[in-house]
Amino acid sequence: MPHPEFRVRVRLEATVSPSEDPVKVAGALQNVVEGAHEAKTGGGGASLTTDDVNAVSRIRDQLRDRHVRSAARRQLLLNTTGGTTFMMLNRQAAAAGVVAICGTAEESPLGPIFVTFESENLTGVIDWLTAYGEG
Repeated sequence: MPHPEFRVRVRLEATVSPSEDPVKVAGALQNVVEGAHEAKTGGGGASLTTDDVNAVSRIRDQLRDRHVRSAARRQLLLNTTGGTTFMMLNRQAAAAGVVAICGTAEESPLGPIFVTFESENLTGVIDWLTAYGEG
């Protein structure tokens, strides 16, 4: 996999309901990214932020392996505002290490994981995440 030619900040966020274990929600966020990134909990939510583009390689690989690149691309383009876009992932699937896109927040019963991408080259980020040229 060629190293992408852009910088990106990625933020994963999820709400934590009173019936949930915040550590498990934080673990679901960590399951979505590559490498050792620590999720923070508090204020009724969990979040994880990284500037390491390689951290989202797991998302990219699963979009390819699960054959949902075009759906991910549509969602990322639809949700673009300036240099920022987002996609929603099913939290229960993420807890099992699976990247499953949600079209609406209601598709994830406990609420989705919001994955926000911010970059000066957002088109490059979207192209890299949803590329068909490599598999």
